[in-house]
Amino acid sequence: MLPVVDKPLIQYTVEECVASGIENIIIVTGRGKNAIEDHFDSAPELERFLEDRGQKDRADLVRQISRMIRFSYTRQSDPLGLGHAVLTARDLVGDEPFAVLLGDVIMNGPRPATRELADIYEATGIGAISVERVPPERVHLYGIADAQPAGNQQWGDRLLRVRDLVEKPTKESAPSNLGVSGRYVLPPEIFDYLERTKPGTGGEIQLTDALRQLAQKDGLWAYITEGKSYDAGDKLGFLKATVEIALDNPEFGRDFRAYLQSLKL
Repeated sequence: MLPVVDKPLIQYTVEECVASGIENIIIVTGRGKNAIEDHFDSAPELERFLEDRGQKDRADLVRQISRMIRFSYTRQSDPLGLGHAVLTARDLVGDEPFAVLLGDVIMNGPRPATRELADIYEATGIGAISVERVPPERVHLYGIADAQPAGNQQWGDRLLRVRDLVEKPTKESAPSNLGVSGRYVLPPEIFDYLERTKPGTGGEIQLTDALRQLAQKDGLWAYITEGKSYDAGDKLGFLKATVEIALDNPEFGRDFRAYLQSLKL
């Protein structure tokens, strides 16, 4: 719920879902996360408050949030890893393909990253994940893909077939510099792999371990996203997202740029 410029971080993810044609969102929450549910709920009192004070644009924004999509919520009782969080949503997802978006990652690009992955899945019937090239000194912060060109004319050299995935390798042991960037479109079979995945360090169930099985048995694509991602769960990533998104803001981006240029660093 931390704001990035003018809206909470998680709202960027929800808006990407809307732009990708997704109509139902499941948010996996934990203890003390009620503010997320309240943010996306109807708020007629707040709408009237804003309208009475002549802030119709802000009232329309609040109204749009509550109407943009249908939300469901499920709670992860213990923080047992991303794989466990995805598994928590199994009953709500059912036997359907679905997208996973990490709520602390903002993706900017010419097309929504989730829409790109959904197009690949619809065309091939195989799950797809977004990846980006990361500096060698940062590979230990990512799941890293071992992948080869798919030879697909429609997506060109951006589409790769995943051979394996390594969670947070050292710079020396990393099979590539292709870091998984927080967007996935997956078949329902991933739940079966998650069910069989044994907990690792800290008792966590890693999504990467289930994706490895999916890649080796059913196939998995990696798509090098055309946009830029911001890991706003990281302090420096949060600052970069705030500054760069603010610079693109049509209302005050120009003035903000002038302010930054005026600083004596």
